[in-house]
Amino acid sequence: MAFDLVRKRLTKELKLLTENPTPGIRVVDDFSDMRKIRIDMEGASGTLYDGEQYQLLFKFSDQYPFDSPQVTFIGSNIPLHPHIYSNGHICLSILTDDWSPALSINAVCLSILSMLSSCKDKSRPPDNDWYVRTASSDPKKTRWWYHDDAV
Repeated sequence: MAFDLVRKRLTKELKLLTENPTPGIRVVDDFSDMRKIRIDMEGASGTLYDGEQYQLLFKFSDQYPFDSPQVTFIGSNIPLHPHIYSNGHICLSILTDDWSPALSINAVCLSILSMLSSCKDKSRPPDNDWYVRTASSDPKKTRWWYHDDAV
């Protein structure tokens, strides 16, 4: 019952994404499990990630949209980026502290594309190895420290 409102919101968001797709963002799910939705993403042209293909996994709780989704890169091609760990976790404030119910799947994808597009150097975060060894499988349990707006 609690997930019915979430399902209604997600159905509306996914309809918009499939009927009016944003370049570089494609829903590739059959929606059999609305708690988990996979998105294919392509790096924007003219950037370090031009044409590269990535997969994002969105996981939704019963409190969505009041609670942010859990969003991670999955698959064998996790982008090299100073705010993306090799386990797929993304250090992006709108996924935690700066989340707003007004945000959507598309808004999150656009923020991630923007983050990738503004990157000047493909590299892992300096603490990648330590973080991957010690982090929870749920990136929302990480207390992120947002200190670098340069990438």
